[in-house]
Amino acid sequence: MNKTYEALTSLLERTMALQTSLVLFEWDNETLAPEEAGSYTAKVIGALSEEYYRNITGDEMGKAIEACEKEESLQKVERAVVKAAREAREELICIPVKEYRENAQLVAEAAKVWSKAKKDEDFDSFAPTLEKVISFRKKFASYRKKEGQKLYDTMLNEFEKDFNEELLDEFFGQLKKEIVPLLKEIMESKKTIDDSFLTGGYPVEKQRKMAQFLAEYVGFDFKKGVLSVSAHPFTTNLHNHDVRITTSYHDKMDSSMFSVIHEAGHGLYELGISDEITQTPVGQGTSMGMHESQSRFFENIIGRNEAFWEPIYGKLTELYPDRLKDIPLKTFVEAINKVEPNLIRTEADELTYSLHIMIRYEIEKMIIEEDIDLKELPGIWADKYEEYLGVRPEKFSEGILQDIHWSQSSFGYFPSYALGNAFGAQLYYHMKKEMDFDGLLRTGKISVIREYLREHVHKFGKMKTSREILKDVTGEDFNPDYFIQYLKEKYRKLYELP
Repeated sequence: MNKTYEALTSLLERTMALQTSLVLFEWDNETLAPEEAGSYTAKVIGALSEEYYRNITGDEMGKAIEACEKEESLQKVERAVVKAAREAREELICIPVKEYRENAQLVAEAAKVWSKAKKDEDFDSFAPTLEKVISFRKKFASYRKKEGQKLYDTMLNEFEKDFNEELLDEFFGQLKKEIVPLLKEIMESKKTIDDSFLTGGYPVEKQRKMAQFLAEYVGFDFKKGVLSVSAHPFTTNLHNHDVRITTSYHDKMDSSMFSVIHEAGHGLYELGISDEITQTPVGQGTSMGMHESQSRFFENIIGRNEAFWEPIYGKLTELYPDRLKDIPLKTFVEAINKVEPNLIRTEADELTYSLHIMIRYEIEKMIIEEDIDLKELPGIWADKYEEYLGVRPEKFSEGILQDIHWSQSSFGYFPSYALGNAFGAQLYYHMKKEMDFDGLLRTGKISVIREYLREHVHKFGKMKTSREILKDVTGEDFNPDYFIQYLKEKYRKLYELP
């Protein structure tokens, strides 16, 4: 190893160790931490965040990066690490350390405030904290933004490079034009789908067994991974040999079932990162959009496909004989694909899901660019749900307080979910040219599909952007037409539309 690069990696090891500690606190906060721990643990998180900040913005790190950038003998991976280290440093060095620590502590506490407000159906109790979070988010974005760049574009860039507001406006405009009318057609169609058998009579212990089985079946490695329980299912990773996923268990069996497949998709991405780059700045998924493409690829394109269930539906009926023994596979598959506009994003069907994201995208733009009075948010939220989905929340927990993201300061994150759907569809149509996709699922050979994704997407980590991956795999740049085509083909057939 080049000595100049070796000096940088020794500094980065400390940075990664601090980052790993912070990830562990995040995991603990959402899974096992006691209710009263919040403000005390937040101080520890603040101290670790400050140390992380000082390490990455310090003169020693700056000189090591500059020295590496002058080296001509570095290998491709080494150059990618140096570039990522430079970007991470530039993101932080423009922020005063005192503000960085204050924000870290605030965000650690905000999640608890949000959780209690949601439980109490009390948006007013959360609004002051949210206002502080937004203030820091805007301030940090203003430090980072380039001349002529919109504040919200700066935030979007943190989660998905090369996707700005202009491009997203076009993308969501296309969804609004194509999907909203399709949804109306489906709601007016004569086809009815009964999914009542998915609710009630599914003991949590049996749901746990099914969750374990499904995660293993799609390829999640429990020698390198953990499945736990949290109020809001999520995935986190320390490195490619320690990836952690969660789910939650409800009376509606398919809710937990698909959250497990979804989070396992995230987990497979992180488990598939090359050993060569894990525990480096490029050793994780390239973007939130590409990450969502993998989780929703497994959840929807694979998990809601009848061919996926053909080899394993018997396992499901054995586990839940009282509920499923008289339900044919075709009836089950129709039920798990039923279109029914609802209020909760995480419970949304595949067709309407991106409309939930479109609503959040439109509201985020208002929050960041229009300085809207936060007291107006619940009403704006409700109006948009009524306009696009025909449903209106009566409780804050079904509306403005349903997501944890804003308490975590993740403005700019939500569009990644819809982009992930589109990325996944584009990959899917290409893969169907390369392999007998449904045939592999029908014969239980999901590993062939998983390994294709590992080889062409997962292993590169952040060495490629999402758009570079799409170009290299499919031969073309991001093209949302595939997602529209996928939804139209699937749901027109399911609902017997012309």
